[in-house]
Amino acid sequence: MDWSYWERNTFLQPCDVLIVGGGITGLSAAIALLEADPRLRVTVLERGFLPLGASTRNAGFACFGSMTELLDDMARMGEQAAWQLVARRWEGLQLLRRRLGDEVIRFRPTGGYELFRDDDAQAYASCLEKMDAFNEAMRDISGMPVTWSVADDAIPRFGLGQVRHLIRTEGEGMIDTGRMMDALIRLARERGARLLFGLGAEGWQQRDDGGVAVSTSAGCVLHAAHLVVTTNGFARRLLPELAVLPARNQVLVTPPLDEVPFDGTFHYLKGYVYFRNVDGRVLLGGGRHLDIEGETTDAFGTTERIRSFLLDILRQVVLPGKEVAPEYWWSGIMGVGEEKAPIIRTVAPHVHVAVRLGGMGVAIGSLVGQEVAELVLEQMA
Repeated sequence: MDWSYWERNTFLQPCDVLIVGGGITGLSAAIALLEADPRLRVTVLERGFLPLGASTRNAGFACFGSMTELLDDMARMGEQAAWQLVARRWEGLQLLRRRLGDEVIRFRPTGGYELFRDDDAQAYASCLEKMDAFNEAMRDISGMPVTWSVADDAIPRFGLGQVRHLIRTEGEGMIDTGRMMDALIRLARERGARLLFGLGAEGWQQRDDGGVAVSTSAGCVLHAAHLVVTTNGFARRLLPELAVLPARNQVLVTPPLDEVPFDGTFHYLKGYVYFRNVDGRVLLGGGRHLDIEGETTDAFGTTERIRSFLLDILRQVVLPGKEVAPEYWWSGIMGVGEEKAPIIRTVAPHVHVAVRLGGMGVAIGSLVGQEVAELVLEQMA
């Protein structure tokens, strides 16, 4: 395509920082850069007309980890590293809330719950054994006197089926993901970022002057002093050597119901299954553990096996005895890896990454964006 004089001198001008990925992390990085130095020319490139991936497709959980998930993390990465990650998730949630405001993102501190069925007796016993130590560790992070407690008395009130035990998590809540992303987009623009939606990055190369040239899906080449990749589960399209893999999660939402007997966020099977109430409906997602290999993909879509599993959970556990047909199905793409900690580093001269949020983008994305912005600013100084 032949670009007009006006296009070349407005939208295609070189910038100081080009951010590839217009989700939570990329927009947070842009905001942090411009709050630190409003003179910077910052451009955000997003392949979708909306920030797809996971940022607009998650469940809207403001959480930092259920007990079984944290126990699993500790077995893989050690207690100290796991608690450091929890602290970063907590800090990221507070940053998000301060930046946008609870009313804007419709944050509600409902508390969260982890459920245990008959087959989960050993996992539940492990949680009870560690509960006091967990509460002590979390007290140092959040200041809350008690974070995790047994909540079996709530099972009848919530109307859950086949659930033997509940553990409540204080400090957890829910947000409206769409309103969060809309607010981040508006704030990034207010701070002075140029957002180019519907334009994908196809490749990049170093320039002789030390900058970076990025080829795009529209055929134009964008030039920047620094490139920041925040595409999470899609990052290996640009940087194949990164230790991050895509992970698809499938989600359903019911039609409006006469009554949803619970109010909160719920976790099951180390977080591989999750549900909540939203606008008089039930949102339920997960099931990736049934087919880890098949769900290690950056292709959107749903599968019969996982849809069937989620419907069984919906009708047997969440809304037992009710034949409810979902009104919406969708999928989102997370970025995961053998290690849970995000990757935030410089991978080539003037090329930086902030990816692998491990399914906790709502919690940690704002902080990861802030940290990669600080990395860029240090190298600019």
